[in-house]
Amino acid sequence: MPRITAIIPAYNEELAIGSVVISTSNYVDHIMVVDDGSTDKTAEIAEKAGAQVIRHKQNMGKGAALKTGFNTVKNTGIIVTMDSDGQHDPAEIPKLIQPIENGEADIVNGSRYLDKKDTETPSYRRLGQTVLDKATNISSGLDVTDSQSGFRAFATYTIPAFKFKESGFTIESEMLTDAAENGYKIMEVAIGVSYDTTNGNIHKKNPISHGLGVLVRILQDMEFRRPLYYFTLPGLVLILIGLVLGLNYFGMYLDGQTATLMPTIIAGLIGLGGIFIAFTGIILHSMARMIDSIRH
Repeated sequence: MPRITAIIPAYNEELAIGSVVISTSNYVDHIMVVDDGSTDKTAEIAEKAGAQVIRHKQNMGKGAALKTGFNTVKNTGIIVTMDSDGQHDPAEIPKLIQPIENGEADIVNGSRYLDKKDTETPSYRRLGQTVLDKATNISSGLDVTDSQSGFRAFATYTIPAFKFKESGFTIESEMLTDAAENGYKIMEVAIGVSYDTTNGNIHKKNPISHGLGVLVRILQDMEFRRPLYYFTLPGLVLILIGLVLGLNYFGMYLDGQTATLMPTIIAGLIGLGGIFIAFTGIILHSMARMIDSIRH
């Protein structure tokens, strides 16, 4: 069986990290806690519980913590990532790693929503998650049900695929997109989740501002990865709007219902703008395919 390492990013989780490390040690061979600039005793407690601890001098974000962990890990066959606040159940680790051990997948994503029986996630969070899932799937070309899950398993040969450009929570979507871009097989398995954690850190960040921030970063990424969606599709919509409005206003002008062609001209400009945007997407898409063919 491959050596299994759990990488756990942690920030001010002194109340939960000890039990998380001890519980996780029953299912993995090695635990690495990346203390992301905590101001409490997270690092000390993690070490006493038996984890290898790597410290950031200041808080840099979850993406930066995962980058440190992935760049440091050695002599392991499978990496498991999980949150440090106790919301994930370490007993589900065997279920996550099994598809990799069986050669069925390169990466396994733990999904809270795969069986559609999740009752723990508040409705407003689930709505936001759905939007982020759709945006991530468009950007990556995948069809995942939980793009923001932090409970995942990776075969270590996938490590070079990850760019770790994002230092914050957008890293979850970025890693899926990077993996898909490199042709790795991603499988999902159903997991449970508990939001009734020890210190309530699941709510440390405003969920609305957090979700909007992640969505903006996904859309910015889509600009480069999926230009046909980001440019060409909106461009076609503007062309259609301009055409319909232009014909309508021009018909009104011919019927004498209006004495000026200005509305028709404005509609025409909308259509021309749409043509420019649509062709921008087509050109960027062609360039991306050319670069991809050269790279491979």
